[in-house]
Amino acid sequence: MNVRPESNTSSTPPPRPADEGRTQSQRARNLSHVHPADVTLNDALTALADPVRRTIVRELAGGSDWTRACGTFDLPVTKATRSHHFAVLRQAGVIEQRDVGSRRLNRLRRPEFDAAFPGLLDLVLSERRESSHHSNTDRP
Repeated sequence: MNVRPESNTSSTPPPRPADEGRTQSQRARNLSHVHPADVTLNDALTALADPVRRTIVRELAGGSDWTRACGTFDLPVTKATRSHHFAVLRQAGVIEQRDVGSRRLNRLRRPEFDAAFPGLLDLVLSERRESSHHSNTDRP
């Protein structure tokens, strides 16, 4: 005798994910920020290993806090990839973000990050100066 499993005829709807039914701006306001003291060295190094993310860090270091929106960075990546890079930096405690109207503004968390990883941001920020001093003629 073949018995078919009962179908779920319950009138109770399945549980909804926490963000379902909320607008994108409502979800965005719940940005999670990790304090650099809670980040592992491996996560910090991973976040700063990507050249696009190092460009973001250098550009933020050269400006005032909360003046750069994500869309103002001239990066050779798609919008989705750009968002990913900012999220990686935020989750590693390198940057802080806040939404102002339709813009997401950024701040380099330099004092906090330097306290957790002394000298690491200095290395990232000195990269451009060092690479501009080297040319192909310097190599043997």
